[in-house]
Amino acid sequence: MNRYAPVLRALGMIVMLFALTMLAPLTLSWIVDDGAQSVYDESFALTLLCGLFLWYRYRSCRREMNVRDGFLMVVLVWTVLPAFAALPLMLQLGISHTDAYFEAMSGLTTTGATVLAGIDQLPMSINLWRHQLVWVGGMGLIVLAIAILPLLGIGGRQMFKAETPGPMKDAKLTPRIASTAKGLWGVYVGVSLLCILAYRLAGMSWFDAVCHGFSTMGLGGFSTHDASFGFFDSPAIEAVAIVFMLIAGMNFGTLFLSVSRQSLRPYLHDPEAGWFLAVCLVSVFGIAIFLGAHDVYPEFLVALRHSAFNVVSIATTTGYASVDYALWPVFAPLWMLFLCSFATSAGSTGGGIKMARALLLYKQVYREIVRAMHPNAVYSVRIGGQVAPPGILFAVLAFGFMYMVSIVSLTLLLVFTGLDAITAFTAIVAMVNNTGPGLGEVGPSTTFAVLEDFQTWICSFAMLLGRLEIFTLLVVLTPAFWRR
Repeated sequence: MNRYAPVLRALGMIVMLFALTMLAPLTLSWIVDDGAQSVYDESFALTLLCGLFLWYRYRSCRREMNVRDGFLMVVLVWTVLPAFAALPLMLQLGISHTDAYFEAMSGLTTTGATVLAGIDQLPMSINLWRHQLVWVGGMGLIVLAIAILPLLGIGGRQMFKAETPGPMKDAKLTPRIASTAKGLWGVYVGVSLLCILAYRLAGMSWFDAVCHGFSTMGLGGFSTHDASFGFFDSPAIEAVAIVFMLIAGMNFGTLFLSVSRQSLRPYLHDPEAGWFLAVCLVSVFGIAIFLGAHDVYPEFLVALRHSAFNVVSIATTTGYASVDYALWPVFAPLWMLFLCSFATSAGSTGGGIKMARALLLYKQVYREIVRAMHPNAVYSVRIGGQVAPPGILFAVLAFGFMYMVSIVSLTLLLVFTGLDAITAFTAIVAMVNNTGPGLGEVGPSTTFAVLEDFQTWICSFAMLLGRLEIFTLLVVLTPAFWRR
């Protein structure tokens, strides 16, 4: 066990840090007296004590974590924290451990799928807790911990590389990894406050604004109402959501540079930003025209309004809904689910394979076509004006293969358990891409409570697989990882 002592010591610190996040809903529960005070008291105490035990047991270990430790650390954090996050849901709502773990995993992985009904009647502190999980998980609790753990003698570079989404994980924004984490979180907090204020000015109550600000910036899609954004039925509120979903769907590293330099020039040099915005814009207008042509909405502006909100919501893997888009002609919701597979940028809070990988895959395919016609031609794959090294290209190709294998395998597993093909396929696509609602029995107007326990655990695994971008989890699951 000494081999994993640095990992367990760091895990204990992160669990203790996570316990502190329960103080916000605990405080709210005491203020509004919603009956959940004792639940948070017990959950906070248990989480803090477990973290304290792990840290105290391995406190004497001072060895720096290596790359293998970093992978194990990330996987442990994203499997252990949902178990603690599920405690308030189990104790207050009386739901099963399976459903509570699914809901917590959905929050921390910013998936936004839910098994809960009657959300409008939930205690305020429970709703705040759900949305806070999305916000914390959005940037990654590990990135926050990296800004603190170096002060305690634990290096964070290996953890950061395993946690950071996207194909180019070695890029740094500042020379020190702790400064990078602090910079990212500083920007994240600042934009989140702007989002909350914008929602309030657009007509939300302060509580709704805070909760939806959290889930918007985390691209998690949780709402304080069963009807999601259909509850507000407000073009102004939907416009605010669209703007901040687009911001959160782009690279926070680019936003960090733009803020620090007080210039939009970094976005002009970001190879993903232009493609991301173009794909969203073309899809919004295309689906609006499609809906008008099929007489779903008699007026084009109404079609454009609903298309803009729901297309951006699903493309950015947020998962909000202003209408039941599952009732639209089937091409529209299927196209939206296709967008969630690749539209968001690397370094954003979104899911999917990321636009950077999609561009590299496209350019690699084009290069092979050129080489087939001109065998002696020299054609390099470039992204952002730089030649992509062969190692990155091979990694992206392997990722694309495993992405497809994961979706097909998990879909077949759900079909084997008795789900219909549409429900199974769209549920897995939504889970792996951390999007939230699928189609069929798990559409935007329903919940995942219709699933059996085994099916729910499959979906929880799919969320984790997508959040850790497949390889981080698969590395830990290989026998070679555990050999000395």
